[in-house]
Amino acid sequence: MEKLIITAAICGAELSRRDHPALPVSAQELSEESFRVYQAGAAMVHLHVRKDDGSPTQDTPVFARAMEAIRNRCNIIIQTSTGGAVGMSAEERSSPLTLNPEMATLTCGTVNFGEGVFWNPPDLIESFARMMVERGIKPEIEVFEAGMIANALRLVKKGILRLPLHFDFVMGVPGGMTATVRDLVYLVESLPDGSTWTVAGIGRAELQLAAVAIAMGGNVRCGFEDNIFYRKGELATSNEQLVERIARLSKELGREVAEPDEARTILGIAKR
Repeated sequence: MEKLIITAAICGAELSRRDHPALPVSAQELSEESFRVYQAGAAMVHLHVRKDDGSPTQDTPVFARAMEAIRNRCNIIIQTSTGGAVGMSAEERSSPLTLNPEMATLTCGTVNFGEGVFWNPPDLIESFARMMVERGIKPEIEVFEAGMIANALRLVKKGILRLPLHFDFVMGVPGGMTATVRDLVYLVESLPDGSTWTVAGIGRAELQLAAVAIAMGGNVRCGFEDNIFYRKGELATSNEQLVERIARLSKELGREVAEPDEARTILGIAKR
């Protein structure tokens, strides 16, 4: 098996410090948290940003400050979100792509998301995909339902995207695909040969699906965006603690953890 790529989703867009007092918000806090998860074994940080009042934003200058601060601390891959928060416009969501991150998310379908709807019609998906390709940004195909794999492969047939692709299975969101081992196996078996994949289990599914993904040769996302608990009823102390657990588990199962440059090679990201 390839070495394990751990992605740390350190803040998301839905949580606030009422949910967890250690949630990183400012550029400095995001930088410090990224450095800590890097030291713990994460090769990539999945990045959302916040305004000074803690509310989610996709503003380019806010992303730029956070990205610069992170790069000044470590060599971790920065993957910007184009999801933003539910209800944001396509223009808002695509703004961090103008900063040419190494990687960005590309959600390939619309899905109910808790009490809201995460809206991704075909023209928006295609527009985001073209923008990423034009700028040399590696897309991560976000999959909340099995049909989103087929939607991504339609972009390949159109000549917009090229194989191999990297997929992230976001499982357990209320309104999306359930977070069972059966569903994970089905998703993996639906991928074209040569694909790489990550699983992001939401809530209590994070650790269970991570263990299965490690054994199957996949990769793992963890962090406060997906789960703020270390175990039932016990808040995790930090994103670092969640990353450390995945790294420790992977080594116990016989898989080494990838450094950022090793992850770039596995994912086909050109070094800049």
